[in-house]
Amino acid sequence: MTDSAAPNLLRPHALMPGDLVAISALSGPLDARWQQEAGLERAVGILKGMGFRVRVSLLLAPGQQHWWSAATPAEIARELNNLLRDPEVRAIIGHDGGQTAFGYLDLIDFDAIRADPKPILGYSDIALLHLVLYSRTGLVGFHADLATPGFGGAWQAVPPARRAQLEDLYTRLLTSPEPLGALPTTSSWECWRPGRAEGPLVGGVINRIALVQATRYALPPERFDGAVLFWEEMGGQAAYVWSYLHVLRHSGILDRIAGMVVGVPHAIDGLGGPGGSGTGPTLSEIVLDVLGDRDIPVLGGVEFGHAGANLPMPVGIRVALDAQQRTLSLLEPAVRAHARLRPVD
Repeated sequence: MTDSAAPNLLRPHALMPGDLVAISALSGPLDARWQQEAGLERAVGILKGMGFRVRVSLLLAPGQQHWWSAATPAEIARELNNLLRDPEVRAIIGHDGGQTAFGYLDLIDFDAIRADPKPILGYSDIALLHLVLYSRTGLVGFHADLATPGFGGAWQAVPPARRAQLEDLYTRLLTSPEPLGALPTTSSWECWRPGRAEGPLVGGVINRIALVQATRYALPPERFDGAVLFWEEMGGQAAYVWSYLHVLRHSGILDRIAGMVVGVPHAIDGLGGPGGSGTGPTLSEIVLDVLGDRDIPVLGGVEFGHAGANLPMPVGIRVALDAQQRTLSLLEPAVRAHARLRPVD
């Protein structure tokens, strides 16, 4: 199979207690704020509490940095490829997001992923990796919390009951070859357009979705057929969000999808309502304006992305969306039973 051929869905192997999880510098450096707040150390503690061993990247040493990145693209690609090829490493979690992944897409060892698929967790810039790896290998991408700002940051700010709920979700996501089922609904979830849909989850940060489609690593258009598109955005302008959605319209993506799930916006200038800092249109008004008369269900205000602790959104997994009932259910497992779990003849 060539890299450009449409691959089948590739589920990573399930983790077992005691497996090694690597916290990797897949994009940005360990900045001074996270050092002072001990966010990385707290993230290690969360993962150990889930029953895993943890290895932290040497590229996350204090002071280690190349411009806005943890290292050069070649250095980050070398570390990622080494982790993909290391049989002891069973999952990889991005330390943080950033602006770096575009620089090393052409250096990734896709064959190593096909040979030994592993969960790769993260959002923000890491969402770009999920889209590219899903496009090239079929790998299920774990759009989920990053280590330092997520496990070591946002998880510390939620009530204990919510944190316990998240720990259970993530543990089952990584270790159980059974579907997670319905994700926990909260009062922030809103029906922006009623309806039901079933299809594979595809998405991430909306600017990364739009930008990757301009490269040779773009998802083939048919990968959006019947999909439930999920997206969020952080920073920038409300007009940028409107423009990115129009890019998806002009590319035909909005005519192919079966439904849409929108995350909680974060720090968007000129946006009215939650997540904005202006008196302009709300995010729901922007979405419905661009969708026009496309009669697809739209669920907004779902907790994934930059606005706080993340619900997991596995890229490629089939889901059921009911916007009016405010439900989103994962119908398939994100991992497959590992060969170590098979009985010996």
